[in-house]
Amino acid sequence: MTELAYPIAELFPPQGQWSDEDYLALETNKFIELSEGRLEVLEMPSDFHQVIVGRLYLAIALFLKQHLLGRLRVAPLRVRLWAGKFREPDLIFVTNTHIDRIHEVYWDAPDLAVEILSPDFPERDRVKKKDEYARAKISEYWIVDPVAKTVEVYTLPMETTEYELNRKFGEGETLVSVQFPGFELALAELFAEE
Repeated sequence: MTELAYPIAELFPPQGQWSDEDYLALETNKFIELSEGRLEVLEMPSDFHQVIVGRLYLAIALFLKQHLLGRLRVAPLRVRLWAGKFREPDLIFVTNTHIDRIHEVYWDAPDLAVEILSPDFPERDRVKKKDEYARAKISEYWIVDPVAKTVEVYTLPMETTEYELNRKFGEGETLVSVQFPGFELALAELFAEE
């Protein structure tokens, strides 16, 4: 007879009652975010998603090695937007002036967040997370669309909580960033099939 695992669930808070401490104590190999006391389990990324993340990370990391502008990390790494709200962007960057936002178990809101769109839930990144990242005062947000092969760069004007589209990069164009003056990455290289 097989024993069911559901009694283990009783050891954890019910949905809607998870605290920051409960969430940070959770040890798992799943992508899990915390929103308003509820755990949100994210789908595992596809191979092409990971290829894009790797290419972005490598290009930005090489640029940062030369210019020493701050610290760059790749998911999974928890980002606390505010009490009760944790997300795991695909890439995050913090400038040298905000190094105090880095903690061992999580980072406070970075200066740049990058999300690779999931084909199953594109609205999560385009609407929900975009609004949350703006509210958390993340000054630059990139939405990378592997299907359309575009990168949208959003910036947050001073004293606002709503992003403005700085530029949408498409086929044949080269990605540039407000956070990284002088950084360039050809979209043909970013989205190339292996």
